[in-house]
Amino acid sequence: AGAQVLTVYSPLDAVTYAQQHPDTEVVFFAVGFETTIPSTALAVLQAQQLALPNFSVLASHVRVLPAMEALMEAPDNRVQGFLAAGHVCVITGYYHYQEFARRNRVPVVVTGFEPVDLLQGILECVTQLEAGNFQVQNSYGRTVDRHGNLNAQRIVESVYEVADQSWRGFGIIPSGGYRLQKQFKHFDAYKRFESHLTTDRSLDQTQPVEQRCQAGLVMSGRLKPCDCPEFGKACTPDSPLGSPMVSSEGACAAYFRYHSPVSHLAPGPAIVDGATP
Repeated sequence: AGAQVLTVYSPLDAVTYAQQHPDTEVVFFAVGFETTIPSTALAVLQAQQLALPNFSVLASHVRVLPAMEALMEAPDNRVQGFLAAGHVCVITGYYHYQEFARRNRVPVVVTGFEPVDLLQGILECVTQLEAGNFQVQNSYGRTVDRHGNLNAQRIVESVYEVADQSWRGFGIIPSGGYRLQKQFKHFDAYKRFESHLTTDRSLDQTQPVEQRCQAGLVMSGRLKPCDCPEFGKACTPDSPLGSPMVSSEGACAAYFRYHSPVSHLAPGPAIVDGATP
């Protein structure tokens, strides 16, 4: 539509670009879990300090724990354990998972992303299930501590506030994301360009192509990617229909790369990797 799309290494680079191009409206697409929220909050604070009139943020951040709650509340839920994403817990810590694990009777194991980390996390989940334990266990101690990064949390709380958020394939999740606080509304791209927006961010945007995509079932552990009728046909990493095929960390992309017909088994109880968007 005539706009220019640039890739930047850091949100602060977008602030610098806006400073160097005062006649250009610069909108940073702020997306990601709790891992990336502190850096976009810093960008807003820096733009505030510089009084940049041409910088704004399209805030689309999401929160992991509310999504986990939504999974457990689903009537056909089959999830029996969670691998809590280590990069998220670096920021948030893991103490807030304890009540969740106890109430829902599921083990939660904080893991990293190396193969040994993931295997260790799965082993510890299964060991807890066999013993009838439902605890939070930190298997990523070299990086994560109980309370996380308190400084990063304070920065986030100074810029953002918790809000309901639409998750692709799940619909609206209460308290599932963040929005800019009122004192930063002049940096809110939703408000600044409201007349140009063709969709409402409060809607579950699963229409029309996503009707064919079973991302919600895949991400909730109710469907193996290879059982989706579009898998490997209309939906590939080069032409993805949904986020699990877009991301290199997504379940569908992993199945596309590594799946063998020999491993095509009926789906069993799921241990969900909370890192996969």
